[in-house]
Order: sequence, then C-alpha cells, then structure tokens
Amino acid sequence: MMKKKTFFAGIISIVLLVPGLLLAGIADTTQLKAKPVFGKEAKVVTYILDNNHYRKIILNDSLSSVILDSYVKNLDNNKTYFTTTDLASFEKYRQTIDDMTRAENVTAAFDIYGAFRKRFVSRMDYIMKNLIHEKFDYTTEEFYETDRDKEQWCKNEQELNEVWRKIIKSQALSLKLAGKTQPEIEKMLTERYERFRKSILQFNSDDVFSLYMNSITESYDPHTNYLSPKAADIFKQSMSLSLEGIGARLQTENDYTKVAEVIVGGPAHKSDLIHNGDRIIGVGQGEKGDIVDVIGWRIDDVVKLIKGPKGTTVKLQIIPADMGVNGPSKVVQIVRDKIKLEDQQAKKSVIHYEKDGKSMNLGVITLPSFYMDFDAYQKGDPNYTSTSRDVKRLIKELQEQKVDGLVLDLRNNGGGSLTEAIELTGLFIKQGPVVQVKNSLNKIDVQTDDNPTITYNGPLVVLTNRFSASASEIFAGAIQDYHRGVVVGESTFGKGTVQTVIDLKRFINDPDEVGELKLTFQKFYRVTGSSTQNKGVTPDVKLPTALDPQQFGESSNPSALPWDEIRGTLFQKTPVINDRVISNLNKSYQDRLKTDKSLAQFVNDTEEVRESYRETKVSLNEVTRKKEMEEAEKKKASRTSLNTTLPNKEIPSSDLKEMDDEYLREGLFVLGDLITTKIG
Repeated sequence: MMKKKTFFAGIISIVLLVPGLLLAGIADTTQLKAKPVFGKEAKVVTYILDNNHYRKIILNDSLSSVILDSYVKNLDNNKTYFTTTDLASFEKYRQTIDDMTRAENVTAAFDIYGAFRKRFVSRMDYIMKNLIHEKFDYTTEEFYETDRDKEQWCKNEQELNEVWRKIIKSQALSLKLAGKTQPEIEKMLTERYERFRKSILQFNSDDVFSLYMNSITESYDPHTNYLSPKAADIFKQSMSLSLEGIGARLQTENDYTKVAEVIVGGPAHKSDLIHNGDRIIGVGQGEKGDIVDVIGWRIDDVVKLIKGPKGTTVKLQIIPADMGVNGPSKVVQIVRDKIKLEDQQAKKSVIHYEKDGKSMNLGVITLPSFYMDFDAYQKGDPNYTSTSRDVKRLIKELQEQKVDGLVLDLRNNGGGSLTEAIELTGLFIKQGPVVQVKNSLNKIDVQTDDNPTITYNGPLVVLTNRFSASASEIFAGAIQDYHRGVVVGESTFGKGTVQTVIDLKRFINDPDEVGELKLTFQKFYRVTGSSTQNKGVTPDVKLPTALDPQQFGESSNPSALPWDEIRGTLFQKTPVINDRVISNLNKSYQDRLKTDKSLAQFVNDTEEVRESYRETKVSLNEVTRKKEMEEAEKKKASRTSLNTTLPNKEIPSSDLKEMDDEYLREGLFVLGDLITTKIG
C-alpha cells in the first residue's frame, strides 16, 4: 500500500536500480520530528539538482506541486487512507515546498506523514473491529478495482469503509478458494494486519525524510534518488555483488511484492520457477518452513525474508503474471546462491536448420550483461574476462564450426560497461563512432571504435526484449544504424541516461550521518543523433509481446526524461542491410504467421496474456471468481512458452523447427532468410 519501490532479493542492478526505503531501527511511536540535519541535506540536494541535473530545471512553484502530489501518492498509493478533506489541508504546501526546502525547512514531510499515520491507525482499528470477523456474502455480484489509479479519492470515512470492505472481502475470498476455513481465514487476516500495523508504526524520522526526499529527487527523473545512510551502504554492497539471495529485482505494486526483473545467471533464472511480473504473496524458510503471508508488507521487509545464506532454501508463494489478477497461487522452492561472474558470461551454441534444400548451421551467442573483471584487469592479468574478449573468442570457435550466420541474444541484458558495449560493436564494424554522450552543460563526447579489424562480417541478428537496457541499447542501436545487422524482438527498455553518486558529506559538516545523491547527469545518443532514452531501440522485425510500454520500461514512469535528438555524427554505413532487405524479412515473417502453427499459437497466447494484464477488476462472487481461476489455469496449460527472455540453460544443438523458445526460434528464422538471400 506504499509507493511502487524496487529492491533486489540478492543483487541490485546498477542500471535499473531505484532504491527503496530502509528501516533504520525502532521508531519513536509517539510523534516523529525532523532532525536538524535533514533541512541541511534538503537544501544541499536541491542546490545540486538545480545546478547539475541533466534536465536543467529549477525547483519552483510548479515543481513543488508535482512533489506534493508525488509524496501524497507515495504514502497512500491505493487511495485507501486519505480523504479529500485531508488533501485539502495539504494544499498550503502546493507552491511552498521550493521555498521551504531552500530555507532548510522539511516541516511538510512530517506534517503530511502525521496525517497519514493518524489515518492508518484509524483504518487498522476499523479493520480489526469490523471486517476481519465478518461473515461475507459471496453470492452477490460485485467487483473490486485493484488498479486504484482508476478510482477517485474518498470523500469521507463512509466511502473509505466501503473500499476496505471490498479489500478484506476479496482477500478472504482468495483464502476461502485456497481451501481455508472461516477460523483460518480470520486468523490469517488478523496476523496479516497486525504485522502490517507493526511495520508501519516502526517508521522513524529517517524513513519519513527518505520518502520525502525521493519525492523531490524523482520529480526530476526516476533514476535520480536520495540514498539514506543505510540505503547508501546497501548500494555499495550491490556494486560488489556481495548480497546473496535468489537474484531478482522486486518492487511494490499496490498490495503486492512484484518481480520486476529476474537476473540472468541467478538462482531464480536457473530454476525457471519465477518470472517478470509474478506477484509474491508469501515467503517461507527451508523446505518445511511455514509460509508467512507478505501481502501489504514493506518491500525491504519482504527482501529480508527472501535473502539468506548461500545454499539455503526459500519458499515463495506466487501468483504467476500470465494468470492475471484472477489467477490461483502456487508455491515454489529456490536455493539461494550468489550470482557469479561466470554465470553472467557469454555462451555459445549451434542450431541446425534446413531451408529450400540448403543445410545451415546457425550460431547463437547469449549475452546476459556487459561485464568486465576490473580486479583482474587492474592486477595486470592478461587473461581477464570481458564481454568483448569472450564474444571474440566464441565467434572464432563458431567460425571453426563453420556457422553460416550469428544471432547475438541480448534479451534481459540490463547493460553494464559502456566501454565493453563500444568494444563489442567494434567486432562487427570496421571502425567509427558508436555512441554520443551529452552532459548537463551540453557538451557532447563521441565515443568511437578505433580498431579497423573486423572479427565477424557475416549475417547478423541482434535479439532484444523489453528488458534489454542501457549498454544493450547502445550496441543494438549502433548495429542498426550502421546497417550491419537486423534487430529482432521487442522494443528495448529505453534507459538512455547515466548516473553518478555524490556523497553529501562533501557539503555538510554535521555530527549526524548524511546520505548520498544518485544524480542523472548525462544522456546517450545514437550516431544518427536519436536518443535511446524513453523510446529505446525499435526492432527491424517486431515480434509479438504481452508487455504494454505503459506498464513496463522507461516510458511507464511519468517523470522519465523525454526522447529527443541532437545532430548526428559522420559514420560509414555498410551495404549489408537496406530497406528492401528489411521489407523482405518482414514479408517472410508475415508469411510464417499464416503457415507456422506454432508461431500463430504464440501470437494468440501473447494477446491473451496482454488482455489479462489489462484486466484489473476482480469478482467478489465466489462462483464467478472460481470460474475465472479455473479458466486462467486452463489457458495457461494450453499455451506455448510465452517467455521472451533469455533461456535459463544452454541451448542444446538441435533442429530449429523443434525449438520451444519461440523468440529465439523466430530470430533464427530471420537469420536463415538473411543467409538464403545471400546477404552478408
């Protein structure tokens, strides 16, 4: 019921991190007050943002209004605590947050939070007294809207009571359909809300200030964040990949903890048991441990349960994403581990394919990230591992196996080293600019590949999905702009910005600990001058997707920096790909849609899942809800694999037509078309 925040259960991604709030100890349970150092931090952060953020906007009355709305939403994301009367009382801050912040005044944060806390306690009391033990009538036809953004704020307590009646009724019905008796339902709901009350009442002044400051910083863009002292420590740990867990990035969405990203090479990815968009509703320890209900929990508390020592088992009760809001839950077990460098390294395989009497061997290189072993490099180890070195070696091995073409699979590659993205591009082009980097002072730096050697000049397909981001987008964009290869798949994430971390201790001399500021200060542009920000890279051959850009990717965040263009830089296109080639490849794809039953089924299944994502109402009628759950299970059982992400295991050398990875299969078909038309 808090803002959508993201955390990692085991590892935090530098590329896509949005820090969450961290519980800083036992809170003062009477009245929370600002520490004197908070005002100093707020003033310094504002100064840095005004003068150094890429966006070059100033904290003024207009931005104050945005911050107020953001802070209110962060506190009451579901519109289930505040009334319109409360909102009216906050209006005095709408155009004054800028002036207050520069005056080292953070009163607004604690005044508004105080109102939230009062409403929260009142709601919890009402739930415990009036709703937990109610015998609901599940024969009436009524619905609960889970997407509260579609609903208006409640005018009074009576309207709040009705919203909460539906919330508790929906949760009780879910438990009933899971086989729980009425006493068990009442016990579970009581424990759930007692735990929730305890969690919120442990909020202390550091937590309130952190939430408020992130409402300010994220009004500039979603990747600019205030890191409290404890959050900064977690961020530093993540840089060394020292955390152990399941290898998944989590975020809060409404009442649920949602899997935002499964990290390639981690335990979750290897198990293939959880996927992007799955909702975690319970966590248990060990194979025999009881499942603890985590609906409504703070994200950091859920992460604490999921994280744990390497080799131990965690049980997760999840609602699979492709089952929609009406889907049944299931329990999976994952053994915790560290994500090792070797799990992130590039791997190769060879797929056999015959078309029009021509026998072909198609090479595939899967690339989970743009990595470099900096420690080994700094120690002078001549055999240090890096993306470009590994891919170069794999290409030579594939050439010895006489492959006719190559697919470079960048699905779920969230980025990494910019240098490695440039070096990798250099393996496929003679030489020239790869990316332009523009800073907040409008200075443009053109980063180039200066090596005239080409490692591979044959037919090339780059496979992307919605979670290919940052460095992946730079590489895919360069290959597309140089007409060196064909990009196939989904439009990429759209993260075309660069962040740096600033320690506020440099500006504040105070005995109290101060935090850090993660600041967006640069933006990526392709050699054509087009930004990768927000729009990402659009494939030459678009494959079906269940993911709505308004729900997934950079464009899903209203404060994301916009797409724009700068002047292109001079570069030499190759004669390999042209508009006619792209047109023919898309025609072949459309022909396969008419004749390939597997592809047609994949498209149909994708549309079904897309529709399930859009459905946000749940029935509070037992017969209807049960029927919807059964239908969701039947549809899932009949579907082909809808996972557009990187496979969780090495691809076996096999016949292309028998492959069950529909995205890779289609990418290889496109590669086959390139080869048979003697392109490259």
